[in-house]
Amino acid sequence: MNAPKFSDLNPPSRILLGPGPGMTHPRVMRALTAPTLGHLDPELLKIYAEEQDLLRYLFQTKNEWTFALSGTGTSGMEAALTNLIEPGDDVLSCIHGYFGARLAEIAERQGAQVDRIEKPLGQIFSVDEIESALKKKKYKLITIVHAETSTGAEQLHIKEISAAAHQQGALIVLDAVTSLGGIPVKIDEWDIDIAYSGSQKNLGAPSGLAPITAGPRAKGVIEKRAKPVSSFYLDLKQYANYWGNAHGYHHTASASLHFGLREGLRVIAEEGQENAFARYRANAEILWRGLEAMGVPPFIPIEYRLPPLTTAKVPKGCDPHKVRARLLNEYNIEIAAGFGALKDEVWRIGLMGYSSRRENITLFLAALQELL
Repeated sequence: MNAPKFSDLNPPSRILLGPGPGMTHPRVMRALTAPTLGHLDPELLKIYAEEQDLLRYLFQTKNEWTFALSGTGTSGMEAALTNLIEPGDDVLSCIHGYFGARLAEIAERQGAQVDRIEKPLGQIFSVDEIESALKKKKYKLITIVHAETSTGAEQLHIKEISAAAHQQGALIVLDAVTSLGGIPVKIDEWDIDIAYSGSQKNLGAPSGLAPITAGPRAKGVIEKRAKPVSSFYLDLKQYANYWGNAHGYHHTASASLHFGLREGLRVIAEEGQENAFARYRANAEILWRGLEAMGVPPFIPIEYRLPPLTTAKVPKGCDPHKVRARLLNEYNIEIAAGFGALKDEVWRIGLMGYSSRRENITLFLAALQELL
């Protein structure tokens, strides 16, 4: 049998302004080309230690169990739930978009008894609503999304929600996939038990790693489980043994992806988190003003609108998918449609990581104006 023949690899260099991945930072691209190392090479283990310090800085935590899983953000989501849940556990899922619903589904697949409270797309929960739901049953944990990628809404009052959960004896799992690096995430101050993110959004790196941090309560629950975690690959105790001083073999991690993530985290640390947050906000406000001027206003109220991800209302009579296709084909710009009920109603425009630059916003607004 003859070997198949293909042309040389030559993918286009897109301007990625969707909900992720964002554009890879040039320094990260250079880091990705460094020589491959073995997964237990002493030099790679040094990189791991630096990466952990940088992740603790970004998560604003002193948690010992802070590292990056080999997998996408969904692996972080699944690891958080798989490690905490045992069959029959009661879980409260707070859903204000697609990814809140995904948390509930994964919890059910782990054998949890899941109760859902839901808000219409584009709205967020009040503390009172969550407190009332928590009082109805003795829950082991609650799940909530900090920055809902499907709607562009930031769930406010995370500290108060966490306090309400702990008052009722429940752990809190926080999805920070679209928030980490783009808006403040304060794990220790908010007293969060487990939070996770993804490398491909505000961190300026490719997809493939999922930063995660587990606090003392979650760590204690995991260590005292009646049965082993159902997933060998996502067992956080084994990950901790791999990342800790023992460096026990668990899996063959990608040195290249860790080189890239560590460099993306260095970029943020050098700029300073607060400076990065201010830049995200300033660039988002330029986008918001431009969208409003052409009759494409943001879908989310400004009080809880995400700077890294904007949902913009599609004008009446406009085919949103044709506009997206023309942006890609004629201007090399990628944006995304909405999820579910919003698929024909909004565009999702990301200004994440290296994508959040003024020249990208200017080009996008001019292109969209031309097409409309």
